[in-house]
Amino acid sequence: MDWKLNELGRTRLQITPLTVGGAPLGSMPSNFGYEVTAEDGIATAEAALRGRIRAIDTSCAYSKGESERRIGEAIQHVGGLPEDYVLATKITRDLDTGDFSGEQMRRAIAGSLERLGVDRVPLLYLHDPENTTFAQATAPGGPVDVIRELKDAGVADVIGVAGGDTKIIGEYVETGFFDVLLTHNRWTLVNRNADGLIDAALERGMGVVNAAVFGGGILATGTTASSRYGYREAPEELLQAIRRIEGLCAEADVPLSAAAVQFSVRDPRIASTVVGVSRASRIEQSVAAVELDIPDALFDEIDRIAATLPTDLGPQ
Repeated sequence: MDWKLNELGRTRLQITPLTVGGAPLGSMPSNFGYEVTAEDGIATAEAALRGRIRAIDTSCAYSKGESERRIGEAIQHVGGLPEDYVLATKITRDLDTGDFSGEQMRRAIAGSLERLGVDRVPLLYLHDPENTTFAQATAPGGPVDVIRELKDAGVADVIGVAGGDTKIIGEYVETGFFDVLLTHNRWTLVNRNADGLIDAALERGMGVVNAAVFGGGILATGTTASSRYGYREAPEELLQAIRRIEGLCAEADVPLSAAAVQFSVRDPRIASTVVGVSRASRIEQSVAAVELDIPDALFDEIDRIAATLPTDLGPQ
């Protein structure tokens, strides 16, 4: 596949087909099953800033800001954020109190900018609004008003909404207030629940970013190493489908992880695919996965397997 910059919807931003996912490099063992030291996380972020992938995604919620801190140190090491680089972060609720107010969003962005060591970000998301109600989020002075104000003030060039539940996130897409949609775990080899949401975003001129194409790890490591999809135990029917896909990939001599990445990257609706990394070597391996020649016939077979799965087997 070609390695080129993609337009991020109707924004002025251009983005590489892959974005480095910053959640693992901050160390989130409850989600990913392993620890990442500060030294390794900073080194990985620095490699990301120097590599062919010219975008990185993080959040104030990832390891309570540790991901942002490590990325901020890496930015200092490389002499500042490169001009061609898309740094994306997210603002969300107070993880201790659950506060999802407009004032909390102001506190969140202040903390993010301090940890990252920047005074603005190219891309800023409202993160996981499933944790409040749509009415509260869109009330005057609420989180949606605040993130729009941050864009108007130049703190963010572009704003987006990032979350899981496709029905809830769809309400935010329909407002027309956001430039970018980030969906996760719902557009993968075995979960196609974000299909309609992606189309709705495109109809409104939004850019689409797709994250968690490994479903939390199982679509990278396979079923011998994991039985969890979307950070929870997977139903047996879903595991059986993944085993069938593993078999198809083995027959085609294609790594399961490469198929998982290319499933997203080859979709013309997806501007960038977020791939979480915790080691510097994973960055070039992710680029290689995009450039690997995978026959269309393999994806046709995978699509047939996915079509047999009930939508309620995975995250909605």
